[in-house]
Amino acid sequence: MSRRSGILEFAILGLLRESPMHGYELRKRLNTSLGVFRAFSYGSLYPCLKTLVGQGWLIEEPGSTPQDALATPLAGRRAKIVYRLTAEGKEHFEELLSQTGPDAYEDEHFAARFAFFGQTSRDVRMRVLEGRRSRLEERLEKMRASLARTRERLDGYTLELQRHGMESVEREVRWLNELIESERAGRERPRDADAASPTGDAAQQDTSGTPGGLPRSGETRPDPSDGPTS
Repeated sequence: MSRRSGILEFAILGLLRESPMHGYELRKRLNTSLGVFRAFSYGSLYPCLKTLVGQGWLIEEPGSTPQDALATPLAGRRAKIVYRLTAEGKEHFEELLSQTGPDAYEDEHFAARFAFFGQTSRDVRMRVLEGRRSRLEERLEKMRASLARTRERLDGYTLELQRHGMESVEREVRWLNELIESERAGRERPRDADAASPTGDAAQQDTSGTPGGLPRSGETRPDPSDGPTS
């Protein structure tokens, strides 16, 4: 299974652990609650669901029949399939939650892991946060060394772009430091923590790889397609 497929599997199991859903609800939650999945095509969702059903981690159940289908039975509308997590699926998801290896620190996977920190034990949260911070500090050191070597050969715009990238990483490191301090002190993550997320407006980009702007697990936000975009 590819890394991206593994992230999608993780998110589906995590959302269904909260409550059973049909495919449309899952699609919306993946987009609105876990913005990192906006880059996934919808065509990847249903094959992943079928795979999880085949592995015994999900079961398919008929949903309630829509009211308009009851009123017009000849319309041919069918009840939507509801996906429910099995006991084996819950056990598998808990196993995934406990993993703290290098994959947990990478950009997309970290964002998904962070979205489910409310279901993760404190010691695992600490290891993931510290691993992410270490990974970014290494990245920042390389960026600084590269900039020092090439500064004289860069035009002003390229130089500003590199500085912007470094500042984004620096902001996330500061944010991680605050989260780690809060975890060590046993404090809950405040609900307005999004306002202090590491990359500001840049954190809202679909492919930024940072977890800024992610809501708490189980919290939904309006679908960007419902209104104007910036």
